[in-house]
Amino acid sequence: MNLPQGDTELVQMMNAALAEAAERAGEWLVCRPGCTPCCHGAFAINALDVLRLRSGMEVLYVANPAQAAQIERRVRAWIRTNRAEFPGDAETGLLGDSDADHARFEEFANDAACPALDAETGCCDVYTWRPMTCRVFGPPVRMEAGTGGETALAHCELCFVGASPTNVKACEMPVAHELEATVLDAIPSKGMTVVAYALLRPGESPMA
Repeated sequence: MNLPQGDTELVQMMNAALAEAAERAGEWLVCRPGCTPCCHGAFAINALDVLRLRSGMEVLYVANPAQAAQIERRVRAWIRTNRAEFPGDAETGLLGDSDADHARFEEFANDAACPALDAETGCCDVYTWRPMTCRVFGPPVRMEAGTGGETALAHCELCFVGASPTNVKACEMPVAHELEATVLDAIPSKGMTVVAYALLRPGESPMA
């Protein structure tokens, strides 16, 4: 699967930003393999994240078919468990756009482990191709903080314990929102979904 032009640059930029932020943070950033609280709970991903994850699965089906099959088993188990409450189309995996759908999503699968997570190793089996949300979780990143355009720095609650606001600000990780938006604009599909559906083979029924 060919990824859109610009995705490689986006991933490289975010990898470099994470490495720089981690170096500045030092021991305040406690994210490590085996620390998995951020790997629980559903979150929305965009069409670029979907293409990247599916590209990764294509690689795994060839390079490590046993691992790919294990991921697929976890995906189907996740969907079977959560499809009745899915706030959208449970067949295609597209999330709904209504206010009611958004409200339902707030309470959806909040404790469910991501199907990409290997519970034995505590590691992500698709880490190289992970969504943008996963790439920015941990270090301080600037987020919207209200309806008036205000922003604030947010970071993993396990990180930066004892750090002052000045310390936190010094470790801010820039996010390439504009580049991501430009790459995303070139993708015809604009719907949002969740990781489990993105890891299915394209065109396969989630209940096959």
